[in-house]
Amino acid sequence: MDYHVTYTEAELVQGLHARDQKIFSFLYDHYSPALYGVIVKVLNDHTLAVDVLQDVFLKIWRYADQYNEDKGRLFTWMLNIARNTAIDVLRSKAYKLEQKIQNITDDVHLNGGPLTVYQSVDHLGFSKVLDKLTKEQRTLIDLAYYKGCTQEEISRALDIPLGTVKTRLRNAIIQLRNILNK
Repeated sequence: MDYHVTYTEAELVQGLHARDQKIFSFLYDHYSPALYGVIVKVLNDHTLAVDVLQDVFLKIWRYADQYNEDKGRLFTWMLNIARNTAIDVLRSKAYKLEQKIQNITDDVHLNGGPLTVYQSVDHLGFSKVLDKLTKEQRTLIDLAYYKGCTQEEISRALDIPLGTVKTRLRNAIIQLRNILNK
């Protein structure tokens, strides 16, 4: 692949809608590392993340017509597909059963803590943005966004009232928006 070729977002969207395989290959080559990083962050399993990444790109291909430029950028749409697909896997019965069978002590990522941002995602600057939040806000964003926890699950996990979780999470998102708009 010629890595000197670049496309505007409009060209990428148009090519994706036209089912242009060259454009799709470009998307995969240039965006799969970032999407993979998000998937790994959610699943905490590199092997499973590879399979989920393939599913994500199948969904991008199949549902390209559902992308709406008015609702956000193409990368954001693809990132949400990746995140939601990974969360769906986490919530699936098969995955939960596998996790019950697997010995938890074999999970080498537990020592890394819940807020480890993987290198493939870090080039997007997420870790620098998250570092500007308080530890409490980072924990809430990590649980809600990367771990796919509901607000009720966060409330139980942190042993704080549901209303407090909602307020703090909303404040964290507002703070993130303010940081990103600077």
